[in-house]
Amino acid sequence: MAIDPGFAQRLALLIHDERAGLQGFIALLQREEALLVATQIDALSALAEKKTALYRALQRLSDERVVMFSRLGAKVSDENIRIVLADLPEALSAWQEVIALAAEAKERNRINGQLITERLQNNQQALSVLLAAAEHPQIYGPDGQSRPTASRRLFGAA
Repeated sequence: MAIDPGFAQRLALLIHDERAGLQGFIALLQREEALLVATQIDALSALAEKKTALYRALQRLSDERVVMFSRLGAKVSDENIRIVLADLPEALSAWQEVIALAAEAKERNRINGQLITERLQNNQQALSVLLAAAEHPQIYGPDGQSRPTASRRLFGAA
């Protein structure tokens, strides 16, 4: 892999930006988890917009890295990145952080997805109960006690 002198520096800057972006993304995922646990659903929509924007920014950084390596005729791999950054220990350390942060973001996103699925199931169950109750309304008698209603079959119908 023939590398021009500025390549390692550009890659290092890109990795530092990616590390900062992932740190921000994880902070959003933590906030999202807190909102899901507290069932503050209304606040999630604004957070989702920020999360999407930050995800797109991270994707652009990743795409830029792919383009950089493709111009060299090489693939982006952990090994190739380590080779390029071998003389830049701070950048190499940042790359290791990027890998760890990406794994953490993936796990937090999985957990949040699970929380969303659980909330959705709870809401669907509650809705089913309400719809079933609406089909079989209770009528209260003069004594204040509920009585099930008769079927809705019309007289004279077969």
